[in-house]
Amino acid sequence: MMAWPTIICGALLTAIGSYGYLNATPKPDGSVSPTALIPAALGLILVLCGSLAFEAKRRKHVMHAAAMVGLLGVLGGFAPIIRQLANGKELDVTAPSAVAGLAMSAVSAVFVAMCVKSFIDARKARQAAAGVA
Repeated sequence: MMAWPTIICGALLTAIGSYGYLNATPKPDGSVSPTALIPAALGLILVLCGSLAFEAKRRKHVMHAAAMVGLLGVLGGFAPIIRQLANGKELDVTAPSAVAGLAMSAVSAVFVAMCVKSFIDARKARQAAAGVA
């Protein structure tokens, strides 16, 4: 069952978002962009999905939604890198936004891979239970 791994990955993404927000470079007015909290938002969604996945009747739909959130995390994690290159800046993977983005992509990629394996295993189990090989 993927409920606990989903909650754990969500907690990791929430921590990554917190790191990104707390270490972000402030704007000239002293504020920090709320986009630094995107990993935390995705993490909270995953925690919610993981919590709902304990209920058998909701599990299939909730885990598919969680996999989509994970896929968004994989793709969205590259946004800080793309933004640096689009602004004509030299690529700096040590910038807090890049670190948080790449960490979000890595955690999300592992999560999506675990989801795909879980979906394959569930399909095989259903087929074996139905007597179809």
